[in-house]
Amino acid sequence: MRIEGSAAIVAGGASGLGEATARRLHEQGAIVTIADVNAEKGGALAQELGVEFVVCDVREESQVQAAVEQASKADGGLRIAVCCAGTGWAQKVAGSKGPHPLLPFQTIIEINLIGTFNVLRFAATAMIATEPLQDGERGVCVNTASVAAFDGQIGQIAYSASKGGVVGMTLPAARDLADKGIRVNTIAPGLFDTPLLAALPEEARHKLGEGVPFPQRLGEPAEYAQLACHIVENRMLNGETIRLDGALRMPPR
Repeated sequence: MRIEGSAAIVAGGASGLGEATARRLHEQGAIVTIADVNAEKGGALAQELGVEFVVCDVREESQVQAAVEQASKADGGLRIAVCCAGTGWAQKVAGSKGPHPLLPFQTIIEINLIGTFNVLRFAATAMIATEPLQDGERGVCVNTASVAAFDGQIGQIAYSASKGGVVGMTLPAARDLADKGIRVNTIAPGLFDTPLLAALPEEARHKLGEGVPFPQRLGEPAEYAQLACHIVENRMLNGETIRLDGALRMPPR
């Protein structure tokens, strides 16, 4: 898929991995729509780049559909969808205070897994309506999991379950959409310098980075964006989850 001139939507595009991806797609000539629940950050970034912004809580069907419809208004229709929307929660499945409460578990599943599914299904539907390009390709969907899908740590029961679900959707989604010329891939980042880690003291962030085999630092959002754009451009990449983690394998804690 050629990025230049293609319409793209980035869900969770107001900050972190999504912001970096929106910036890189824009730099490479895509017609970008940023969708995010944070209207202040999303609006400011869209104004800076001169692109569209739509307020979107990925848990809400109508909001996701509206965001995809906005992105699809560009000439040629929607071709690229990247979902970076997500959040975390730390708590053990059970402990001295009793069982893990259900509500935060449900919330993480709703945002990280169901939200990703919402973006995927509405974006794919929009892509089906476009004209096929080279090799019959109509579009590309890039989702975001985490190494926690494979190496979930103590207290990551909700987060790991949600990201494991994203990984589990990847191959069947790619198979579902293969006859329509739509590719689906997932990136599973390791420890990245995003707002999720921003609240930690610098010393703690540095120590986390030292635990990465190579390079011994936190990943940069621009490196995620670089891979996302490569996935878009490489037509043979399909149905795959790619770890982007510097060879990190997370310990139990």
